[in-house]
Amino acid sequence: MKDLFTTKRICRAGIIAALYVALTCCFGMLSYAGIFQIRPAEALCILPLFYPEAVPALYLGCMLSNVISLYGVYDIFVGSLVTLAAALLTFAVGKIFRESRNTVPNHIARVAFGGFFPVVLNALVIPVVIVYLAGFADGFETAIAAYTWNFVSLLVSQSVWIYALGTPVYLFVGRMRQKGVAVFLDGKKAVQPAQAEN
Repeated sequence: MKDLFTTKRICRAGIIAALYVALTCCFGMLSYAGIFQIRPAEALCILPLFYPEAVPALYLGCMLSNVISLYGVYDIFVGSLVTLAAALLTFAVGKIFRESRNTVPNHIARVAFGGFFPVVLNALVIPVVIVYLAGFADGFETAIAAYTWNFVSLLVSQSVWIYALGTPVYLFVGRMRQKGVAVFLDGKKAVQPAQAEN
């Protein structure tokens, strides 16, 4: 358990949380509304594939970022819990598809399944908050239409940030770990690819 709270991991968690806040808040309201949310910080949601400390870091970063959200306290708590759940599931994917198996199919599976949860959970849950806050006194059909619109919008924007920007982040971190760059590692040795299986 003491290995989980090393100085390096605590510092790395702080950096991830700070980056998430900075990359979200610098775009102001564009990060929270519109047809396409400008939220490049979501690319960091791929990091639990490498680091367990990324899970609480993303939760805290999302919570702090959502303080300026249009949806107020609902986004602060519900949005952050969605990020936490997605990060935990992404971390689980990283345990199933281990980094040591340095094959192209393994990396594709890690990114594809690891990114799935931040994309889908946000697209499913956040529109519920939006529709709830809007009220939609016009009726059930209007609420369903609004939910569907927001679901598709979030599905597209999350997919772009998680996969189009998150994949280069994944490749960069993986490369640095293989090269043995200390800040990307927990120990002193580079991550070694597994021996080819017969």
